[in-house]
Amino acid sequence: MALKIQPLSDRVLVEPQAAETKTASGIYIPDSAKEKPQQGKVVAVGKGKKDHSMTVKVGDVVLYGKYAGTELKLDGKEYLIMREDDILAII
Repeated sequence: MALKIQPLSDRVLVEPQAAETKTASGIYIPDSAKEKPQQGKVVAVGKGKKDHSMTVKVGDVVLYGKYAGTELKLDGKEYLIMREDDILAII
């Protein structure tokens, strides 16, 4: 099922990766102590600005700032919509 949302200008729609539930040593992390994920998969991309074409494309896995973007819920899934400038790197 295709998403019924198209980001405008230099906006990007990202599906955050799930937060870690277990440490490397095997200890389970409670919900209250989980870190907010800082990477996710690009789901939709705007057309860019007149003087700036988009660098990321649909399917890219990206790293973004801890407080970047605005959270929204579509079809029961959590997403972030942010400016391309909030993306730090493509992984």
